[in-house]
Amino acid sequence: MQPTFIIAGRITREFILPPVGSPLLDAAGGSALYAAGGLNVWNQEIGLLARVGEDYPRHWLKEIAARGVDISGVRILPQSLDLRSFIAYNEKFEITRGAVVSQFARRALAFPKSLLGYQSPPEARKDALKPDALAPLPIEIPAGYREAQAVHLCPMDFVSHNQLFTAFRGGSVTTLTLDPSPGYMAPNFFRDLRVIVSGLTAFLPSEEELRGLFWGETNDLWEMAAALGAYGCEMVVVKRGGLGQLVYDVPGKHKWEVPAYPSRMADPTGAGDAFCGGFLFGYKKTYDPLRAALYGNVSASLKVEGSGAFYPLDVMPGLAEARLLALKELVREM
Repeated sequence: MQPTFIIAGRITREFILPPVGSPLLDAAGGSALYAAGGLNVWNQEIGLLARVGEDYPRHWLKEIAARGVDISGVRILPQSLDLRSFIAYNEKFEITRGAVVSQFARRALAFPKSLLGYQSPPEARKDALKPDALAPLPIEIPAGYREAQAVHLCPMDFVSHNQLFTAFRGGSVTTLTLDPSPGYMAPNFFRDLRVIVSGLTAFLPSEEELRGLFWGETNDLWEMAAALGAYGCEMVVVKRGGLGQLVYDVPGKHKWEVPAYPSRMADPTGAGDAFCGGFLFGYKKTYDPLRAALYGNVSASLKVEGSGAFYPLDVMPGLAEARLLALKELVREM
């Protein structure tokens, strides 16, 4: 069976120190998996487009496939790749990516051998026009994936986004969503965004990314959404973490504020990606911007309650549907 939904992005090896509970050390993660997990709450017809090295644990890929996710789009490169990612949270859920050794020492945890030699990514903004060697290429898209109906592009560099956007637009895709990378969400890149925003179903930035793009121009998030909508996408959805989402329907100029479902916060890693996965399913199912956001919101609410990309699948049956019904009553039209 060919997948209906395609998630394109990065797969990593995660090391997470949450503020409470057990650490997650050397586990499958990355934006593509979190988005797939958020979508998998509602549907299993998912294809994954990503790159890993020959040293990536094969049993992880088998476990991903066992969740119903097609992995024929995961290219295993004939070389080792450092896909490690480290995140530590304090009691306020603020993120630290550096000072790795001291983070373990502070918690009286043994430093894992698999993290030896790890260097945290530089704080400086990456060159958005330099292709990421870990981003999938258009030539790596399986033929069956080009027949999919809905595609989500996780955060990547601008060049990779542009190439994949163009490749999928030429297929059978009717729903195409994109989560931008902080690397190109800057004022000097605003004009260039038209290339990847025009023709999108939904542009899904975080509030921080959106404010970075409009730095010095305006503080009004709705004005920002309208400016991006003028580039030719159908929707702009602003992800606001614990504050929920702002949904802007471009053709009808409708605005909704969706609060985050009040769930128990344990590990927020990947919540934004899980939202994007749920949103993709919701829009493909309903073709309604608001209802799509509700599906994404629920996926995110399940993810933050535990660690791991597929944690949302291990919750009580029927919980997602119950939250979906409850959340509808909390929406506010602006």
